[in-house]
Amino acid sequence: MTAAAIMALSATPGIAADAPDAAPFAAAEAAKDPFVWLEEVEGQKALDWGRKHNDTTFARLKADPRFEKIRAEAEKFLTAQDRIAYGSLEGGKVDNFWQDQTNVRGVWRRTSLESYKSPDTKWDVILDIDQLAKEEGKNWVYKGHNCVGEDASRCLVYLSDGGKDAVVVREFDVATKSFVKDGFQLPESKQTIDWADKDTLMVATDFGPDSMTDSGYARQVRLWKRGTDLAKAPLLLEVGKQDVWARPYAVRRPEGTTLLVQRGPDFFTEEWHVVGKDNKVTKLALPLAIEMRGVIEGDLIIALRGDWSVAGKQFKKGDLVAVPLDQAAAGAITRADIVYAPAETAAIQGVGVAKDAIYLDVLDNVTGKLLALRKGAKGWAAKPIDLPANGSVNIVSTDGFSTDVLVNYTNFLQPDTLYVMEKGGAPQAIKSLPARFDAAPFTTEQRFATSKDGTKVPYFIVRAKNQKPNGENPTLLYGYGGFEIALTPSYMSVLGKAWLEQGGTYVVANIRGGGEFGPRWHQAALKQNRQRAYDDFQAVAEDLIKTKVTKPAKLGIQGGSNGGLLTGVTMTQRPDLFGAVIVAVPLLDMMRYHTLLAGASWMGEYGNPEIPAEREWIAKYSPYQNIRKDVKYPEAFVYTSTKDDRVHPGHARKFVAKLESEGHPVMYYENMEGGHSAAANLKQRAEVTALQIVYLTQKLVD
Repeated sequence: MTAAAIMALSATPGIAADAPDAAPFAAAEAAKDPFVWLEEVEGQKALDWGRKHNDTTFARLKADPRFEKIRAEAEKFLTAQDRIAYGSLEGGKVDNFWQDQTNVRGVWRRTSLESYKSPDTKWDVILDIDQLAKEEGKNWVYKGHNCVGEDASRCLVYLSDGGKDAVVVREFDVATKSFVKDGFQLPESKQTIDWADKDTLMVATDFGPDSMTDSGYARQVRLWKRGTDLAKAPLLLEVGKQDVWARPYAVRRPEGTTLLVQRGPDFFTEEWHVVGKDNKVTKLALPLAIEMRGVIEGDLIIALRGDWSVAGKQFKKGDLVAVPLDQAAAGAITRADIVYAPAETAAIQGVGVAKDAIYLDVLDNVTGKLLALRKGAKGWAAKPIDLPANGSVNIVSTDGFSTDVLVNYTNFLQPDTLYVMEKGGAPQAIKSLPARFDAAPFTTEQRFATSKDGTKVPYFIVRAKNQKPNGENPTLLYGYGGFEIALTPSYMSVLGKAWLEQGGTYVVANIRGGGEFGPRWHQAALKQNRQRAYDDFQAVAEDLIKTKVTKPAKLGIQGGSNGGLLTGVTMTQRPDLFGAVIVAVPLLDMMRYHTLLAGASWMGEYGNPEIPAEREWIAKYSPYQNIRKDVKYPEAFVYTSTKDDRVHPGHARKFVAKLESEGHPVMYYENMEGGHSAAANLKQRAEVTALQIVYLTQKLVD
């Protein structure tokens, strides 16, 4: 999901109401659901229920003598001063948001690139969130900023109350380090905003009655001039209630600013419009199955989610294509150029558009490489960048006004290294994370399991070099499998110390539904084919057992959000395979998910339960509906956050309540703040990590 997608509108806290005349089946489900009262997010009865479960869980997990050691070690790593301060290139400077033991809520700070490259970086603190929260008596969580101008001196600051996706927005002056008196301000909402110029915003927010889609996002984008009434701001775009959202997108470059607005018919399709100099909005002649990745020298850069025939050429899903903006606006595209076409085993992960080039981080068999692409007389030419192999490469930052690039490399056992490519030159390692555990005794392998339909599913296993294939190794299997998100190698840090060094094995499954092999891998597990993702995950578990890495009593699974749905489904379909299950910030009631907070926006992924044929597929795997009294389930650890305004906490609450009502043991934790990450700061993240490690140790090791 893009940052813009995450910054969208919220539903009002409270019991989730079905969309009028749109969800009769879901309403009928609610009427017969004995635990529907747990959907009342801030309801006193529901909160008391959550606190009571927290007390029970804490009494068991926090009382474990290992808990405090793991928590303290995790906090030490997460807040350490020798972490890499990842930065974004803005206005000729480098911006960073930093949290540590002293700055629990964090500081937004800025430095020069020269200082950033040095071991002793001199930071200029722009905004102290701890101080702001204290002054205003608010539980502020920083959610980022958006600046305008080549010097990035005027910014919009996003602040969340308790970690929700919903934010308040305030204009900030970097030069004076203060909020602008009578500047742009917007009240709390999930909103998408971008600068048209220093005195004008494109705003998608809650404009009042009937201005929201059924998914809970903005239906309108308006052009708001400084000093005018937002309610009277000219309308740029309005989408239907059944669309997912309307959003603005501004691309600022030396050759000029391009203003675009987007209609999202569903989560994976985009209809784009350009805003002309007269503020006239023109629909672009582009297919819907695309993802906009930027603009360079008058060309739109788009990633294809479907095949496309245009200008006498055939492009395939997964390709990156350049199309002249003026031709797309005129409705007649006579030139379209291939920027990069991934091989069958490859997929484009990240796209960074700099002043003079496009940078791609590309996966090939789930390992990363970096390419620089520049346009010449014969079209776009790709140049491989020399970085370490067999790991993950991620573009950290590019800037349309700069030829500099920041990029990161890591793998499961090698700490992160940050590189800078100044003026597009060779990468220079400028910062490295110190080792958090002794990696020498361990090794990483990529293996393949065979799914039910014969598909080969890759997975990574991190294990001791001297591990014996005796089925006795405590093993944690992690998965996600959705929304075209790829799981790539990342340094294990806390898990290395708390799990690997304690004799554990770690496995990451690259199942269908993810983006490891591009759109085709994702689309193979959409809607009626969703079961394929679950079959893949179960096939990896079976392969671990068959090859005697572990056995069911020693095998645990973990996943969050869509991954929480994955572990919830797997637990209810194959309880015989596992000794421990972590179900984090999950979707679980798939008969009502489309009526809960942002749920309707995901019908492109899962389907619509209001349509009988689609309901039939979903009903077969929906975890909440598939709990059975006469089945023995592993004792799961389910956790969520009251402040999660993306995936409704009612999913986790109701799942736990139903398990208990059927006599099944289950553990539950609800963080009363923290948003979709279930942690509002690094100290809370350390606590959640320790709860999970102690749970896994009790279930799989003891």
